[in-house]
Amino acid sequence: MEDIEEEELLNLSLATVTDSSGGDMKRKRKRSRADHVFNPLMKSYEGCSEAKIYRLLQMREQMIKLDHKKKAAVEETGKGLHLIHLLLITATAADENNVGSALENLTELYQSVSFTGDSVQRVVAYFADGLAARLLTKKSPFYDMIMKEPTSEEEFLAFTDLYRVSPCYQLAHFTANQAILEAYEKEEDNNNSALHVIDFDVSYGFQWPSLIQSLSEKASSGNRISLRITGFGRSAEELQETESRLVSFAKGFRNLVFEFQGLLRGSKLINLRKKKNETVAVNLVFHLNTLNDSLKISDTLKSIRSLNPSIVVLAEQEGSRSPRSFLSRFMESLHYFAAMFDSLDDFLPLESSERLSIEKNHLGKEIKSMLNYDKDDANCPRYDKMETWKGRMEGHGFAGMKHSSKSLIQAKLLLKIRTHYCPLQFDGESGGGFKVFERDDGKAISLGWQDRCLITASAWHCV
Repeated sequence: MEDIEEEELLNLSLATVTDSSGGDMKRKRKRSRADHVFNPLMKSYEGCSEAKIYRLLQMREQMIKLDHKKKAAVEETGKGLHLIHLLLITATAADENNVGSALENLTELYQSVSFTGDSVQRVVAYFADGLAARLLTKKSPFYDMIMKEPTSEEEFLAFTDLYRVSPCYQLAHFTANQAILEAYEKEEDNNNSALHVIDFDVSYGFQWPSLIQSLSEKASSGNRISLRITGFGRSAEELQETESRLVSFAKGFRNLVFEFQGLLRGSKLINLRKKKNETVAVNLVFHLNTLNDSLKISDTLKSIRSLNPSIVVLAEQEGSRSPRSFLSRFMESLHYFAAMFDSLDDFLPLESSERLSIEKNHLGKEIKSMLNYDKDDANCPRYDKMETWKGRMEGHGFAGMKHSSKSLIQAKLLLKIRTHYCPLQFDGESGGGFKVFERDDGKAISLGWQDRCLITASAWHCV
C-alpha cells in the first residue's frame, strides 16, 4: 500500500517534466493538475533542473521495487567503500548547498543501494533518504513521502524486536539495575525495605522487570520489599501502557509491593511521594542526550542533586560531535548506525521480517530524523564522549562509583548469551564482534562493536 501511494505521488510529478516532443496544450493540462504539488519544490531550487529531481525520485522508486534478479546485481556492484565514499561526497555537497551535485550523487547512490541488500547497502539507503529529504526541504510534498513516520504500534514492535535480539539496550539496563540493587543493599538496614526509582525516561518500561525480579529474590513473605517507580513519559497514553505492563508483571511477585507514578516529561520534581529513609535512585539511562540545551542539562542535574539520591545511573550513546555542525553530526551518525546495522548480522538473517522492521521503523527513522533537524533544534540529540559527561556530572556535585566485579561479569555473560556468530571480545583483545570493557578505572562499562564504542554506562553518588 505504501509503495502504491508513493508511485501515485511520483507519477503526478511527471506532469512537470518538460516534454521535448511538443504538445503544449497537453502539457498545460498536466501542469495545471500538478502545479499545486510541485511548484513549492521548484521554488526551492531555482537554477536546479526539474529533470534532476525527477530522475532522483525515479531511481528511489526503482530501488524500492527491485526484484530478486536486480537485487543480486546490486549486491555484486554495490561495493561498500565506494558507497560510503559517495555518500560522504553527497553530504558535503548538501552541506555546501550545492544542490545540483548532491542530487546527481544521490541518484547514483539509489542505483546501487537497497533496503533489502547487505548491511552497508541498507544503512546507506537510509542515509540517502535522509539527505534527499534534507535537499527537498519540508516545503516539498515528497519530503513527507520520504520521512513518513511509522505508527506507534510499528515503532513499539520494532523497538521490542531490537531489545530482544541485541545487547545494546539490555546491557545498559542490566548494568544500571545492578548498581541500583547494590545501592539498595548498602542501605538495607536503614531504608525500611523501600526503594524509590525516579526514571527520567521510562519509555516502554523494559528496564524494570529484571530489577523487580532481583528485588523479589531478596525479599521474603515476612519481609516484603517496597518498590516505587516514578517515571517520566512522552504522553499520558504511553505512561498508562507502561504502568499496566509493569503492574501486571509485578503481580507475579507476592513478596514485593509495587507502585508506579507517571509524570509527563517536563514536569517539575515536586510532590514526589517519598517514604521515610527509603533508598532513592535516579535513572538517567538514555535521557540526557535528548536535552540538547546545555542549560537544560544543568537544570536537570541541579534538580537531581537537590533530591540527594543514594545513586544516579547514567548510560549514553558514545559520541564526539559538535551538535551545531551538520557534517560532524552526519559522520557521528554514520559511524554509529553503520555499526548497529552491521551488528544485526549477528542476530537476524537479512530476509528476517523482524530485522526489516527494526531497520525501517527504528534505526531508519532515527537516521532520517537526525539528518533533518534544524541547526538550533532543541530536539536534536547530542552524543558526547564519556569524558564530557563525566565533567558535567562532577561539575554538579556528583562523583563516579566503581562498578562491582559482578556488574562486569553480568555484562560479559549477557554478551555471551546474545552473541551468535561473531567472536566475542573482552579487554585487550582485538578483532570483530561485540566488546565489553571497563573505563575510567572501573567507573564505567562500555559496549563496542569492532572498533566503535556504542554505549557507556556509569554510576554516581552525591558529594
